[in-house]
This record gives sequence, C-alpha cells and structure tokens, in this order.
Amino acid sequence: MSTNAVRGIDTSVAPVDMKFEIVVIPVSDVDRAKEFYAKLGWRLDADFDNGKDFRIIQFTPPGSAQGLYLIVADIQAARQALLDRGVPISEVFHSEGVYTGTDEAYLFGHVRVSGPDPQHGSYRSFASFRDPDGNGWLFQEITARLPGRVERAATTFASANDLASAMRRASVAHGEHEKRIGVADPNWPDWYAAYMVAEQSGSELPK
Repeated sequence: MSTNAVRGIDTSVAPVDMKFEIVVIPVSDVDRAKEFYAKLGWRLDADFDNGKDFRIIQFTPPGSAQGLYLIVADIQAARQALLDRGVPISEVFHSEGVYTGTDEAYLFGHVRVSGPDPQHGSYRSFASFRDPDGNGWLFQEITARLPGRVERAATTFASANDLASAMRRASVAHGEHEKRIGVADPNWPDWYAAYMVAEQSGSELPK
C-alpha cells in the first residue's frame, strides 16, 4: 500500500508520544492499601485528603506498568523480592500456546501451567498477587520486545537490576559466540552493547 491515508486517517502525521501511567483502583480501607503498596517498595508520590469525603494516594512502581501488568526482566527475582517483603504471590506460571483471552483466567488461576515458559520466551511467564481489596496484579516477564515496540535510539533500562539481567543474558550469548569463532573476542563490550540493544528493540540478534 503506497498511500499514507488509511480509512481517512493521515498516517503521515507523527504520532503523539503517549505513555499510559495511571490506573485508578478503588479500595475499602485507604490506610490498609497504603501500607500494602508501600510494602512492595513503591514510591509514594501523593497523599491528598480534603478532610471530608475525598482522598487520593498515588504510588509509582519501579519500571513500567501496563494496566494491571507489572513488566519485569527477571520474574523469579521479582517474585522473590515480594516474598522477602511478606507479600503473598503465586508460583511462576505460563500458558500453553499464545494466550489471547481475558486476564481473569491468569489472575484467578484458571488457565495456568506451572513453572516459567520452557523456552524462556519473552511475554510468556507470569506470577500474580492481590492487594487487600482483591485487586489483581500480574508480573509479566519481558526480556525482548516485539519488533517495533522499542525504538533502537531510545533503548533504556528501568533499573540497575534490569540492566544486570540484560548483561547476564548477553554474557551467555557471547559465550556461545566465542565458541563459534574459536577465539576470545577482544571487542566484547561492543558485542554486548549490540546484543542488548537488539534484544530490547526486537531486532535481529548478533551472531
């Protein structure tokens, strides 16, 4: 298709940079909810009370939140971090095939296969937990974004842990690379960098 107009939409116009950042969650006990989310290690950004019938508390989780999904680079480490804080959380699980149904089956355990995805595929491993009001949250492990999801020039890491996890995966892949070439690679920093950027942006990985 050569035209820039699709169904009356001018696709030549640059898209607005929009990032989904806020989810409003109703709770029955504000102080109890505040204590729960503080226990997760989230940053408290606001606690506003008009003194009558209106109170808003805003927490920001580390990394990226997509709806009620919390995206992590290492799901086992993320799960252990919650357990260390005394937060009950499910075992790591995955689905058979590509799951395209509602999130409810994952949140409440109807469609789960125990353990992480056997192929360690990105987007495929999960763990779930609830807050005191029954709101469900999912950890989803993403180590490599689908092509086009991340611009190569905008590759970033949300935390030191995410960066360290990416470096460990690059180290394993680089070890296989050195086996193939039969010698130590003196340019390993460049190889690591290329691998980590390609992995996150969904591009072809270096060999």
